[in-house]
Amino acid sequence: MQEIGHWINGKLVKGTSGRFSDIYNPATGEVQARVALASPAELAAFIKENYDFAVGGACFPEVHPEAPDLDTDLNYLKQKVDAGAEFLVTQLFFDNSAYFKFVDAAREKGIDVPILAGIIPVTGYAHTKRICDLCDATIPAHLEQAMLAAEGDAEAEFNLGVAYAAQQCAELLAAGAPGIHFYALNKAPATRAVLGALRAARPWLGARGEAVTA
Repeated sequence: MQEIGHWINGKLVKGTSGRFSDIYNPATGEVQARVALASPAELAAFIKENYDFAVGGACFPEVHPEAPDLDTDLNYLKQKVDAGAEFLVTQLFFDNSAYFKFVDAAREKGIDVPILAGIIPVTGYAHTKRICDLCDATIPAHLEQAMLAAEGDAEAEFNLGVAYAAQQCAELLAAGAPGIHFYALNKAPATRAVLGALRAARPWLGARGEAVTA
């Protein structure tokens, strides 16, 4: 634990793998050290006990790929929150109903921290499909069909991805989601376009019961 404390002072902790936490150098992105930890919950507890900054955790609206079911996944998520995670960020998803159902289930488990929605504006269908295959995220049939209809046209896929993400975020914010985490993947134009649409529409005002005026 002394080693992880030393690295936190000047480096960045970027998640756990098995029984180890990888310590990354923010300047290079390279792993600088690996320290023994039983779980992300133990990492959260260590940081909260020794450092004065917020700790966030990951969560999975469509269930973690290694969890047998939602209930087991939520029980483990509760351990992370009890250990000190002050907010949660979801894995990417495209079906807002999955987020809303997940939040309701988390609240029933006593998980009361903010749960930010993780959104990826699709900038290229093939690339996004590979990412979803890796993390077991589902692309709804209607979105998949629309992307396939673009027949590989990069501009059409980009415009469709921006429009879909903007609509998705507007619905989430209007329904009370506390925030959006964008998986921009170093492709800022799509995220900037979505943010521009949201600034114009201001859907969060509806969640607070305020009138949206031009």
